Amino acid sequence: MKTFQTTCSIIITAIYVLSVYSCQPAELVVAPQQSFGALPLMTDAPADNPQTAAKIALGKLLFYDPVLSGNKDVACATCHHPNFGYSDGLELPLGVGAQGQGLTRHFTTSGKIPLTKRNSPSLLNVAFNGIDEGSNYDPANAPMFYDLRTKSLENQSLMPISTFEEMRGDAFTQTNAIDSVIARLRAIPTYNKSFKEAFKTELAVTAVNLGKALAAYERTLLANNSPFDRYQRGEKSAMSDAQKRGMVLFLQNGCNACHNGPMFSDYKTHVLGVVDNEKLGFSDKGQDDNYAFRTPTLRNVSLTAPYMHSGKQQTLEEVLNFYDLVRDGGAALNSNVKVNQLDSLLKPRVTQSSDLVEFLRALTDHSFDKSVPANVPSRLPVGGNLN
Repeated sequence: MKTFQTTCSIIITAIYVLSVYSCQPAELVVAPQQSFGALPLMTDAPADNPQTAAKIALGKLLFYDPVLSGNKDVACATCHHPNFGYSDGLELPLGVGAQGQGLTRHFTTSGKIPLTKRNSPSLLNVAFNGIDEGSNYDPANAPMFYDLRTKSLENQSLMPISTFEEMRGDAFTQTNAIDSVIARLRAIPTYNKSFKEAFKTELAVTAVNLGKALAAYERTLLANNSPFDRYQRGEKSAMSDAQKRGMVLFLQNGCNACHNGPMFSDYKTHVLGVVDNEKLGFSDKGQDDNYAFRTPTLRNVSLTAPYMHSGKQQTLEEVLNFYDLVRDGGAALNSNVKVNQLDSLLKPRVTQSSDLVEFLRALTDHSFDKSVPANVPSRLPVGGNLN
C-alpha cells in the first residue's frame, strides 16, 4: 500500500511540476503524501499523566512563575514566550542574571553567568514530538533536546531547573536544586491547594508532579491549523499558488529526507557542519561529541528566527543559502567538521526559488494561545525579569 501511495505522489507531483513550470494553470491534487501531512487535531498524553483542567491550569502558573529558578528571576516562559512563538527571539538564550525580552534582553552582571549554549526551540506543538509519517507517536518516550539526551515532556521540563545557566544559577547546587524548588512550592498555600486538587493526594507537591503539571500545560500549546494543515484537510484555497509550488520544490529538493512527518522532523540527529556561535566561547560538539544535532521541526518556523542550534542563521533565506554553500564544498562549514563527516542525505538543491520559503511560511499557524497569567502564586514578576 505504501509503495502505491508513494508512486501516486511522485506521478502527481511530476504532473504538477510540468503544468506549473510551463505556465499552465493547475491545481495540485492532494494525494497521500509519503513524507508529511496535517497535524492531528488532538494530542495524546502518557497513561500516567492524563490531561485534566486542574493540572493544565496549575502547569500554566508554574510555567510563568520564576519561583522555579534559583535566583527567582527566570521562568520557563522567559525563554519560551508567546511573543516569540514560545521561543525567545535570540541567537542563544540569556537565562539567570539577565533582564528584558527579545533583542533587549541583557545580562545585568557580566561574566558571572554564561549564555545557554543552544538556540531556544519553540514549544508550539511539542506535544507531537516523535510523530512519524503515519502520525504515530508515544508521548511517554518523546525525543527531547537537540542531542536527544532525554525523553518525554515530563522529564524534560525538570532539567532546566537544575541547569546552572538556564534557571538554577548559584542559589542551589545541581543535586539539591529540584528539592529546594519543591520546598519553596510547599511553602506557598496556593500551590499546596492546587497540587492537591490536580493530583488528588495529600502530599501532592513532588518533583514528579511538578514535571507532570508543566508537561500537561505544554501539551496545550498547539498550532495545528496552518494554511498547510487546512490545505491537506481539503481546503484548496488555504495555500497560495506560490506556496503550492514551494511544496513541490520541497519534495523535489529532497528536504523531506529529514524534515518529514506531520512535524517536519525525523527526530534523528545529523551532522550538517553548522558553525558555532562565537558568543558561546567554545565549540558545541552535539550528540556524542560528533557534531550531530536533531532535525528541528519546521512548524511555525516563520515566527522563531534565528535558526539552527547555534542561532547563526537570521532568516529562512540564510538557512537555504547555508545548505547550498555546505553542499558545494564546505564554504560555510564548521571548522571542526570535515566535508566527509557530513550527513549523506545532504544533496544539492535542484531548483532555487522564493516559492520554497513561501511554503515554509505556510507551516505557520498564528492562532495559538497567547494568554499570559495576570499574576502567579509566588507574587514574583510573571515570566521572570522581562522588563
